[in-house]
Amino acid sequence: MSGHSKWATIKHKKGAQDKARGKLFAKLIRQVEVAAREGGGDVNSNATLRTMFTKAREASVPLDTIERAIKRGTGELDGVRYEAINYEGYGPGGIAVIVECLTDNRNRTGADVRSIFSKSGGSMAEPGAVSWQFERKGVIAIDRSADEDSLTLAALESGAEDVQDLSDQWQVVCAPGSLSAVRGGLEKAGFVVLGAELVMLPNSTVEIAEESEAKKVLKLMDALEDNDDVQNVYSNFDIPDAIMESVSV
Repeated sequence: MSGHSKWATIKHKKGAQDKARGKLFAKLIRQVEVAAREGGGDVNSNATLRTMFTKAREASVPLDTIERAIKRGTGELDGVRYEAINYEGYGPGGIAVIVECLTDNRNRTGADVRSIFSKSGGSMAEPGAVSWQFERKGVIAIDRSADEDSLTLAALESGAEDVQDLSDQWQVVCAPGSLSAVRGGLEKAGFVVLGAELVMLPNSTVEIAEESEAKKVLKLMDALEDNDDVQNVYSNFDIPDAIMESVSV
C-alpha cells in the first residue's frame, strides 16, 4: 500500500478539527455542485452525484446545504460557476503528484499551486507528464473487525478487484463505475463501510526512506490540501511505517 494512503488514513483517524471542518464542508459542497451541473440533479441517475452526496453526508454536511448545492449546480439557484482543472508535478524525492481543483478563477489557482510546489521543493509539470503513472479507481474503507476471507469473498462477488490491508482498516478496490454496486453489496453482506470514494491510485511507488525527505513530502501534501480550490491530492510516495509515525505525531 502506498505511503500516501497511509498518510490519508492517519489524518482520517485524527478526526476533523474544528478549524478544518468548514474548509472540508466547502470542498464537498463544490464537488456536489459540479457533479449536479455535469450530470443532472437526480442522485439515482447520476452516479457521480450519488457518490458525492454520500461522501458529504458521511462528513455531516447538513442535508439542506447539500440540496442547495445541487440546485445551484442544476441552475435552479444562482451561484458561482466552478471549473474542474487538474495540475501535475513532481515533489521532493522525485515523487509524482496530481492535484485536482475546482475553481472560479483558473489563473489564481494555477499561480497558487505553482507557488506551493516551488516553495516545497517541487515543480509543476506539463499535463500528462505524471498522470500515466496513476489509474482511477473506486475505493471503499471497511472496518478492521471484518474477517479477511469473508470480506474478500463478498467483495469479489460484488464486483471488486482487490482487497488491501491498511493495518487499521481494509480497503476494497474496484472499477470507478462499480463503486456504488460494490458498496451496496458489501453493506448487504453486513460489513461496516467507513467511506467510499473515487481516487487516483499509483501503479508503482517511490520509497522515501529519510525522515528529512519525508517531512518535505508531507509538507507539500499539507500545503496543497490546505488550498481552498484544491479538492484532492494524489501521489505515489511510499514512506515506511516507522518514519511515517515519527513525522506525523
